Amino acid sequence: MADAASQVLLGSGLTILSQPLMYVKVLIQVGYEPLAPTVGRNIFGRQVCQLPGLFCYAQHIASIDGKRGLFTGLTPRLCSGVLGTVVHGKVLQHYQECDKAEESGSGNVQKEVSSSFDRVIKETTREMMARSAATLITHPFHVITLRSMVQFIGRESKYCGLCDSIATIYREEGILGFFAGLIPRLLGDIISLWLCNSLAYLVNTYALDSGVSTMNEMKSYSQAVTGFFASMLTYPFVLVSNLMAVNNCGLAGGCPPYAPVYSSWIDCWCMLQKETE
Repeated sequence: MADAASQVLLGSGLTILSQPLMYVKVLIQVGYEPLAPTVGRNIFGRQVCQLPGLFCYAQHIASIDGKRGLFTGLTPRLCSGVLGTVVHGKVLQHYQECDKAEESGSGNVQKEVSSSFDRVIKETTREMMARSAATLITHPFHVITLRSMVQFIGRESKYCGLCDSIATIYREEGILGFFAGLIPRLLGDIISLWLCNSLAYLVNTYALDSGVSTMNEMKSYSQAVTGFFASMLTYPFVLVSNLMAVNNCGLAGGCPPYAPVYSSWIDCWCMLQKETE
C-alpha cells in the first residue's frame, strides 16, 4: 500500500513539473507555430532558419494566459496518472496472487525451471496487459487533457472544467468520443514495450559479458537505451493518436481550415506519410 502511495505521489509530482513542456509539445504536434523562425547557425557555422525552442513557445503562452496558463489540462492529466498507476498496480498484483496460488496448490511438486527468454515473454505479457488496462481506463482523461490544451489555438473555452468537458463530449459524440485515438495509442504502447524488452534481452544476453563487475549497472543502462530507441520508433503512433483525439471535435485546432478531417486513424497515418514524402 505504501509503495502504491509513493508511486502515485512521485508520478503526480513529475506530472506537475512536466506539464508546461507537455502543453507546448501537444501544440507543436497539432501544427501550431505562432512564432516566426529565427536566423541561427548550425554546428558547421552556416546560417540557417531555426524554429523557436520549447521555452520560447512556453514564454509565448505565458505572455497570453500568464504562468498559470502553462498548467492548462493539469487536472485531467493528474486524474489519468493517478488512476493509471492504481489500475496498473492492481493488474500486476492479481498476477502475483495467481502465482502464489499456483505455488501453494502445486505442493511439493517441483516446478520446471523456465528459461530466461520464457520469463521475459511472461513478464512482458503481464506488463502489456497491465499497461493496456490502464490506458483503456484513463484514455477519456487523456482526450480531455489534449482538447483543453488545443483550444488555446482558437482561444475557445469549450473544455474548461473536468465535469463540463465530460458532459460536452458525451452530448456531442457519445461514449465513443471518450476513446478517440485509443487504437494507435494502444498499438504504440504495446509495440514499444515488446521492442524495448526484446532488445534489452538480446543485449543483456548476447552483447554483455556476464563476468563484468558492473553487470547490473550495464543492464539498467541497456534497458534505458533500448526504451529510448523503442519510443523513437513508435512515435508516429503517439502523434496519430493525439491528432485523432482532437480531430473534428469542434475546436479550431482540430477542424478545417486549420486541420483536415480524418475518417480514421489509418487515414490520418496515410496523410501524414504523404506529407513527409
